[in-house]
Amino acid sequence: MNGILPLWKPKGMTSHDCVMKIRKLFKTKKVGHTGTLDPEVEGVLPICIGKATKIVQFLTDTKKVYIAEVKLGSTTETEDAYGGIVEEATVEHFPTKQEIENVLQSFMGEIVQVPPMYSAIKVAGKKLYEYARANQTVERPKRTVTIHEMIFLSSDAVESTIRFKVTCSKGTYVRTLCVDIGKSLGFPAHMSYLVREETGDISRRDTVDFSTIEAACKEGNGESLLLPITAGLKHLDTYHVDEETKKKVLYGQKLIKPENSFRTSPVKVMCGDELLAIYQIHPENEEQIKPIRVFGD
Repeated sequence: MNGILPLWKPKGMTSHDCVMKIRKLFKTKKVGHTGTLDPEVEGVLPICIGKATKIVQFLTDTKKVYIAEVKLGSTTETEDAYGGIVEEATVEHFPTKQEIENVLQSFMGEIVQVPPMYSAIKVAGKKLYEYARANQTVERPKRTVTIHEMIFLSSDAVESTIRFKVTCSKGTYVRTLCVDIGKSLGFPAHMSYLVREETGDISRRDTVDFSTIEAACKEGNGESLLLPITAGLKHLDTYHVDEETKKKVLYGQKLIKPENSFRTSPVKVMCGDELLAIYQIHPENEEQIKPIRVFGD
């Protein structure tokens, strides 16, 4: 059983909880998720099963799309609605739509974020939330992320909330983005709502929930819910090879780089409709490509 289960993760479960549950339902240990979602957040969480576990890192590296909400007037320890309040201010003059849109656009492109203390980033072998729970302070490593798109959706002056859609690179903390948007508007703020709408080319409309999965597995049709492994690799260029080259690929041999240049590295190698491997340009010889994943039997 090999493929991608396009799970709609429910609130109240960690990404690891989802993996453990799917292992039991599909009766296999070869299960991996493709990007952590906080327990309080629901949304698209592709789960790789069988040979698809070989592409976890490539699907994790893709763009993500979220619907998020900023609440102006207070910041919290966790940067979301579940932490203790650390700063408050009255929102006497709620920003205009134009002011909000201008601020949202100012975050486009590469930005530097400082991860929240309540996050799983490791510093000196310990996760930041472990330091936070022990009331210890530690210098947090800055990270550069990319905001590809920011779209204003709505605002509510009575509730002091702003809802927007963001397309971003892996590793983006939307909680931190919400806090920084608030700062740019002149208010303490936190993230009051978040849903992940897309991971790579897998979107909300592709997903299935646990009730659907449980029913299918009970009837022995769990495999029918899986997307092909290639569904998680649409963002990679494709290199089509013939039957003779296919044998070399399945043996894990290096190949001469084709004349047509690739837009991406790595690339997926296909023979007809069959996914054979993932190759990258050889780091020591630009005239060759070498395998990093092979999908032979």
